[in-house]
Amino acid sequence: MRKENKKPITDGVEILDRLYFRGRPREIAALDDERLRLDIAQQIYDLRTAAHLSQRALAARVGTTASVISRLEDTDYQGHSVSMLRRVAKGLGCRIEVLFVPLRGRRVAGRTVKSRAPGRNGRSRRAVA
Repeated sequence: MRKENKKPITDGVEILDRLYFRGRPREIAALDDERLRLDIAQQIYDLRTAAHLSQRALAARVGTTASVISRLEDTDYQGHSVSMLRRVAKGLGCRIEVLFVPLRGRRVAGRTVKSRAPGRNGRSRRAVA
């Protein structure tokens, strides 16, 4: 019997995936939640700073306080409401788009979904609502 020499894994992401996520759906779901909160917070921050607005100035446009804008830009904040995100988007001259992205290998509308070429931020281009 011949032994195969396996090359050690040096990719940090692959190592972390194997150690903490592979085969652990609860951890994967938690990671997805964190990514979503990070994406929301980062987009609000990026749009606000690109518009040269302080948190206080954006809050005035939205009809809220600077502390609410600060919480929305915090990746640990879990209280996002669609109505508040709409108000913030309007204050920034934007609108919200919600994407429903099928899980790889799952059946959607009678067919198995394969990996698609991602759009911005790794999302499916065809799943824009």
